[in-house]
Amino acid sequence: MENFKSSDITPEHVYFNRRRFLKGAFWTTTAAVLAACTPRFSTPGAASSGAAPSAAGLKDELSDPANSYQDITNYNNYYEFTTDKAGVAPLSQNFITSPWQVKVGGLVNNPKTYDIDDIRKKFTQEERIYRLRCVEGWSLVIPWEGFALNKLLAEVQPTSDARYVRFESVYDPRQMPGQNDTFFQWPYVEGLRVDEAMNDLTLLATGLYGKTLPNQDGAPVRLVVPWKYGFKNIKAIVKIDLVKEMPVSLWMLAARNEYGFYANVNPEVPHPRWSQSTELRIGSGRRPTLKFNGYSQVSSLYDGMDLKQNF
Repeated sequence: MENFKSSDITPEHVYFNRRRFLKGAFWTTTAAVLAACTPRFSTPGAASSGAAPSAAGLKDELSDPANSYQDITNYNNYYEFTTDKAGVAPLSQNFITSPWQVKVGGLVNNPKTYDIDDIRKKFTQEERIYRLRCVEGWSLVIPWEGFALNKLLAEVQPTSDARYVRFESVYDPRQMPGQNDTFFQWPYVEGLRVDEAMNDLTLLATGLYGKTLPNQDGAPVRLVVPWKYGFKNIKAIVKIDLVKEMPVSLWMLAARNEYGFYANVNPEVPHPRWSQSTELRIGSGRRPTLKFNGYSQVSSLYDGMDLKQNF
């Protein structure tokens, strides 16, 4: 596997940490998480032990080959642990993901609390090979294991007043040292419109490569919305609420002028500090960025919207 440094991909990404700025220093930051179309069915993932699986023959619907298990599990943005991509895997190795519950409520007729084992058994797990496009300008192709979020939402029965879905990650600074950094307003929060959440492409992932989801990739359950930048794809979810008002995400609070609510992949809308017209596919090379990350079937969700204003 090639060794990639953040500076190889996003040399202009320098973001001020207010605490360290007072000391006259800078630190590198931007956002991410993995995101990643055609669903392919498989059995639920086995335990993530043993030899790394092979990527041979695994391709997305554009015939792009899947990245290796090594790539996907060793090049991670997960600021709850560290801003160092290579450091996430070792720091998250002992993160406790069982027992785990996901509470689903808000504007619903049938609120529920799901145990993670029940989630894996109750909802048929599928393999979906999705592309990830990080806001930083790099990308991966990932064979996720999971199920459509709309299946879970159908069980809780959103009311007619519900317009958005708010997601919240676990808050545990003892296990997640990055949460001791007070620059961010923890816990990690993200959101979707209800119609985005109900789209068949929107996935709750519990594994990848036929294995249980690794800690560094968001175990035990994470959101995957393949047409949006990776930071929208919140990890280690503990709470899902249907709400009337647009959720304010962690990254909107950190830099609202740079990270909007929609965060749709769009080569025509540059980040304020760098272009989004191309991306570096990890392990491959530079290529043009596709609008909606190539998932053009979602374009009707945004009919009549100014995608430059609603970025």
